[in-house]
Amino acid sequence: MKKSPCIILVICLLSGFASAQDGNKTIIEELNSSKWGQGNIKVMQDEAVQNILGVRHATVADTAKVLGAIDPAANFIKVKGFKIQIFSGNNQQHSKREAESKQALVKSAFPELETVVDFPSPFWRLRAGNFVSREDAEEVLKEMKKTFPSFGREMYVVSDVVKKAVQ
Repeated sequence: MKKSPCIILVICLLSGFASAQDGNKTIIEELNSSKWGQGNIKVMQDEAVQNILGVRHATVADTAKVLGAIDPAANFIKVKGFKIQIFSGNNQQHSKREAESKQALVKSAFPELETVVDFPSPFWRLRAGNFVSREDAEEVLKEMKKTFPSFGREMYVVSDVVKKAVQ
């Protein structure tokens, strides 16, 4: 009689270990799956959240063939890298317009590069690209200086958080 509870306990433990070995399911898929004897859970989430959760098991791929470019439809992770700072100004009445006008010029000349205008108070900044290495950023910076000689010494490479494509 004492062997029955032990056998049942061993069977339960083994079935629990076997179901825990399914490493292909995400957390959300596991929560959404039906299990006998338990309630049903339906988790609704945005696709962006699902992509972030899936990044843990993804392998890092090479970035786009064009330096500093990333496909907007691609999944990505954020890593430490480099961007080209094109403009920085703290004149509140003028700097935002200047950053946006320079952004339009850069986008027309370098459409593959992501450009971002941001405002870490009190400065308006325009930065371009997603470069993992400083050398790649310097290479594109040389091209930008040839294309926009009027921007002069204002353009330089800065450390920043960048997007890197994943598979």
